[in-house]
Amino acid sequence: MTEQMPGELPTRSRAGRVDTWARAAMALVALTGVVAMAGCGSSQPAYCTDRTNLESSIKGLSHLDLSNGLSSLEAQLKKIESNATTLVNSAKSDFPTEISAITSSVDALKSSVTQLASDRSVASIAAVTTNAASVVRSVKSFTDATNSKCS
Repeated sequence: MTEQMPGELPTRSRAGRVDTWARAAMALVALTGVVAMAGCGSSQPAYCTDRTNLESSIKGLSHLDLSNGLSSLEAQLKKIESNATTLVNSAKSDFPTEISAITSSVDALKSSVTQLASDRSVASIAAVTTNAASVVRSVKSFTDATNSKCS
């Protein structure tokens, strides 16, 4: 094997070895990606992820900053509505009773938040609190019903 001088292009055999190592490294990276993605595909139904997303958006109610009025509550309600709609669409045929309860409770929460925007009475605040608790209960019922499929 001949010594390579600085600035000199690698010989064919050295270039071939570099090429081989580069291809091997790229293959390992690709294989790692495939293995990682294989772990993502689970046998769980789609509603399991949708359930987790809804639970997370509901937990966001406990971290609201109401110093700027109702805007943070209304924004969190939009997240809850969006995640509830996604869950409803993915699980309505498998769990119609639980999904109906989620839909009703989210609708009631939306209505009470809308009412609170125009009437900030104690009764309106109590309605939001009651309806938020109802959403939590309905999602908990769905979680209990789906634990065997989502665990």
